[in-house]
Amino acid sequence: MQLTLQKIADALGVPCPVKVQHTAVQAVVSDSRQVSHGALFACVPGERCDGHDYAQAACEQGACAILAEHPLEGLQERFPDVAVFITDNSIRALGRIAAAWRDMYKGTVIGLTGTAGKTTTKEWLAAVLGSTGAVAKTEGNHNNQLGLPLSMLAAKGDERFWIFECGVSHPQDMDELGAILRPDIAIVLNVGEGHTEGLGDKGVAWYKTRLFKYLSEGGTAVASADYADLVCKAMDACPKTLFFTAKSSSYADEARIASRVRHIQDSLYEAQVSLGGKTLSCRTAMPMAGDAAAENLACLALVCALLHVDLAEIEKKLQDVVLPGHRFSRKNCGSAILIDDCYNANPLSMKRMLQAAAGEAAASGSPLVAVLGEMGELGSLAYDAHVRLGRELKALAPLCVFWKGGLGEALREGLGSAIPLVFFESDEELCAQMRSQGIKPGEKYTVLCKGSRSNHLETACLAMESYFGAESD
Repeated sequence: MQLTLQKIADALGVPCPVKVQHTAVQAVVSDSRQVSHGALFACVPGERCDGHDYAQAACEQGACAILAEHPLEGLQERFPDVAVFITDNSIRALGRIAAAWRDMYKGTVIGLTGTAGKTTTKEWLAAVLGSTGAVAKTEGNHNNQLGLPLSMLAAKGDERFWIFECGVSHPQDMDELGAILRPDIAIVLNVGEGHTEGLGDKGVAWYKTRLFKYLSEGGTAVASADYADLVCKAMDACPKTLFFTAKSSSYADEARIASRVRHIQDSLYEAQVSLGGKTLSCRTAMPMAGDAAAENLACLALVCALLHVDLAEIEKKLQDVVLPGHRFSRKNCGSAILIDDCYNANPLSMKRMLQAAAGEAAASGSPLVAVLGEMGELGSLAYDAHVRLGRELKALAPLCVFWKGGLGEALREGLGSAIPLVFFESDEELCAQMRSQGIKPGEKYTVLCKGSRSNHLETACLAMESYFGAESD
């Protein structure tokens, strides 16, 4: 980052001490454990702790500035060379600082949102675009009003591409994020039920496509053609939206579809992009199978073509991408294949990962075992969503379904009685129930572990690693 304290003060509309106005800020953090010499420490009040309580410690660790929501008694007297900026809301203030940094950036900004697959697509984009220049990207789950500014401010500014996720849970979220990011390419990967409990009544597609309202001058909107409501809302938000499709039929005007993907066999897919009278294509083996792979590839190919990146780079780079933890992490545990996708879950992402796991099971000739958790934050849609999940599971015919959390009765309604549904609360109980169902170490299985974060299935994954990695009886 290349912001001085004076530029930050200007962005905030507050005075800056003359003696430090040319001081260059080396980093912006909200976690006092990350403070280093020359950092700006933002005091953010939280449910568990208040960042204001750590301002003095931040100064002692070398912070050059403090961003706070109220005066800090005695701090200025003890650290006279530290600038203290007082604003009404630290998170919004970070957004204003990030927006000022965005104004200075000369590369290409890509904003990405969607109900499922954002992180995977972002990582794939970063890997492929990284073949042509440096990339800054969202790390972890930093895609909200606090995480996005911190991710942007962590960028050096000399990168060719910025790729940042935008997550929404409340009606105003995308307007706040879009105003900060102002992307050159804005992507809505897909829409489905997710975080609907906190959103308003205009529908997920309307809130996601708000990102298009904040495109930079001359920017490009990109969306999937495979969701009727998304096509409608995308065209309302940006009539020049370009679409990609992973299906033989779609909801968008054929003339607006610039990228198509077709499944050839197994994990092999072909992408074809038509832009400016030219047609580009590539074939590549995907790290996963099913609708998620096809949709992500269709989007990836279109963005690469828009940025004049050779589509051949997709095949070269994709296989080496390492996704963040708990996102389709595939491990061999003894004779079993364990797929850890337990970072979070909603109806669309659950369906996609079940398809991918079923494809893995078919390819390896092993039965599918589903270890799943309740999908949270669905509000009034929750019961019906879990009934549909049961029906989807029934169609895939797993050997057994292990379930943690509520709404098991809804799942059973859709699943029927032919497939065993076993409930568990602890990791120890899960392993015991697996053994009671005849699922033992030393035999071949493909096991998918997925659920909302409230279920803490990451510990179940560790338990299963030990269970299936153990010697068989």
